[in-house]
Amino acid sequence: MKRLEKRALICLTFAAVLLLGLCIFVYRFFAYGDDWATFYANQSIYTEGRLCVGRIYDRNGTVLCDNTDEDSRYNEDYLIREATVHAVGDMDGNISTGALSAYADKLVGYNVLTGTYSLTGKGNDLKLTIDADACKAAYQALGGRNGCVGVYNYKTGEIVCMVSTPSFDPATHERGDDTVSGMYLNKFLSSKLPPGSIFKLVTTAAAIDNLDNLDSWSYTCVGKSYINDEPITCVQAHGTVDFYGALAKSCNCAYAELTQKIGPTLMKEYVERLGLTREYDIDGIGNIAGSFEFTDVPLNLSWAGIGQYQDMVNPCSMMVYMGAIANKGVAVTPRLLMKTVSSKETTEMLDEDTAEQLTDMMKNNVVETYYEYNFPGLDIYAKSGTAEVEGREPHAWFSGFIKNEKNPYAFIVCVENGGYGSQVAAPVANAVLQEIVNK
Repeated sequence: MKRLEKRALICLTFAAVLLLGLCIFVYRFFAYGDDWATFYANQSIYTEGRLCVGRIYDRNGTVLCDNTDEDSRYNEDYLIREATVHAVGDMDGNISTGALSAYADKLVGYNVLTGTYSLTGKGNDLKLTIDADACKAAYQALGGRNGCVGVYNYKTGEIVCMVSTPSFDPATHERGDDTVSGMYLNKFLSSKLPPGSIFKLVTTAAAIDNLDNLDSWSYTCVGKSYINDEPITCVQAHGTVDFYGALAKSCNCAYAELTQKIGPTLMKEYVERLGLTREYDIDGIGNIAGSFEFTDVPLNLSWAGIGQYQDMVNPCSMMVYMGAIANKGVAVTPRLLMKTVSSKETTEMLDEDTAEQLTDMMKNNVVETYYEYNFPGLDIYAKSGTAEVEGREPHAWFSGFIKNEKNPYAFIVCVENGGYGSQVAAPVANAVLQEIVNK
């Protein structure tokens, strides 16, 4: 009897292990079946390691990539190919955030019942939210300089422009080609850089919400101030500035004082609240989170509030924050796939009154500092940044949004080691926005 009980127990143990294994397999099949089916060794959808099914279009139906058994055919215009390669991807899969890699399961038409089988054998069409002509305009405006440009609809979340440089032509680029550092990296999604003075829009939001008597606040800038005998410097003496003037003239000394009043705890709270340390799910593609350090050391805290010290911002996250200001404090998560039914995730980042004051201050920046004639026909609200980089020219930034019922777009431009933001990055923003609005 004992022997029978022992054998029964062994059989039950094996059955339990088998059932557990089956449950794990079923879970993994549904969770990771698309990855298994789109493995590069699947010869029904890959030829010599290259995806051979599926077509990718831009939002207007322009063909960006057509995969066939013979080859991958990209757009005929080499400028469009180079401008959109980080959104589309390359045939060797070097760009992990490109559609060819990130959306391989959608291109092959995978589902749990039929796997990758399709009646036509040609896969599926995939339409991205980007506008090929807008990307081309941004790419040309960058003029061979390294950096990135992003523009998205802050009402729907659709990314209409996503350009990263250095780039390459996916139609002629072959394995073994010499690579330029960063050419496979989508900097809009996967980089973080010192923001310089565009970060003052974060400090400004914290000041509006937490400091009293800003209407009567003023600061007299003589070009330099000292904290424990260490200098905070401005490019020039700004004289006496009020709250609006401190932002319009981008006075570092004034913002050092404001940051001291706000304190490290609130500064940390606001970079988190405004999404700058967040990773967004962009239709299955993630961006990288920014990183910041706000210490009790007064000098370091001051530089952090100005946008220097250890501040590192992701361009996509900063663009979403710009959209939140434009959208009365509500941020819409970006998306890259066109859908018949708009689906969007929203986050309330700011009180509506705070967003309205920031909007008013950003318009004042344009009127007083950047000048509206530089952006003909655009109702634009913006802040520039010139981020110091040790031993090299500063990064040039320009961030903001336009108000237009038909074209509600937020934008971000970064030209690495480009110089002054208002002089270098602002014309790039104007070029791409003009293409979008006047198309």
